[in-house]
Amino acid sequence: MSQVLVVGSLNMDITVQLPHFPAVGETILAARSTTSPGGKGANQAYAVGRLGGRVRFLGAVGPDPYGRELRANLERAQVDVSGLLVKQDAETGRAIIYVDSRGDNSIVVLPGANALLTAEDIRAQADAFKDCGAVLLQMEIPMEAVRCAIETAAAAGKRVILDPAPATGDFPADLYPYLDVIKPNETELGILLGDREAGSHVEEAAKRLRGYGVKNVIVTLGEKGAYVAPEKGEAAFIPGYPVKAVDTTAAGDSFSAALAMKLSMGAELFEAAEYANRVSAVVVTRRGAQDSIPTWEEVENGL
Repeated sequence: MSQVLVVGSLNMDITVQLPHFPAVGETILAARSTTSPGGKGANQAYAVGRLGGRVRFLGAVGPDPYGRELRANLERAQVDVSGLLVKQDAETGRAIIYVDSRGDNSIVVLPGANALLTAEDIRAQADAFKDCGAVLLQMEIPMEAVRCAIETAAAAGKRVILDPAPATGDFPADLYPYLDVIKPNETELGILLGDREAGSHVEEAAKRLRGYGVKNVIVTLGEKGAYVAPEKGEAAFIPGYPVKAVDTTAAGDSFSAALAMKLSMGAELFEAAEYANRVSAVVVTRRGAQDSIPTWEEVENGL
């Protein structure tokens, strides 16, 4: 089995339960707070490890307890963290999630060390790209690091998979042809194309995105499944699973991770996407981010 190289972010998620969101100038008492490992890159690396894949992670934390806990949590999932950098002049990234009594949330992200990951950091670990079968990226790190990782992977002849989250309307057009797979959800698809209605005409929108030079497009559709537009062959919808969703956190990250893992194992695109759909269906039946990610055995027995 080839190794998946994940390049991306790590955050400690701090969730604060509130009776209601405070008005300007208001002080309120919170019911409780919890901390849990998160960050799109870390979620994806953790998911590959939990699913039994070989995975290495490149990213950055600060020299603080949160950074040490995030490292330890990835290690518990058998993730190779030899490429995890410690930025001495930064704090580990944090996401402060406010949740009111109705379940609505508001999130403040402090990127911390994630914002200091540079192209030089990526180039210094070029050997990691030679030893993998697929490179999986997101966009919670600086664009210069994303660009360098994409170009380094492509130069090494590796499959490049991009989960374009958080999406941007000015994604560099010259990078699209390097991408073997791009996996937006409906909202991200619209942002990439500058078309807020893209979700209502997914087939046409995916075709437009492929026209930018991307080899394969997979659009995740939540409970409706996914739409796969391959480089060769006919595009098609993959139906979702009829499960009772309680928390969609990390569902998209788990889909991307499972997709990358299966492709690195030699699976065809539709087979990999169907498995990824299955994994994310299990994730939404559980609460939390990394806490909700199943093992291979749990996926096989869970649906």
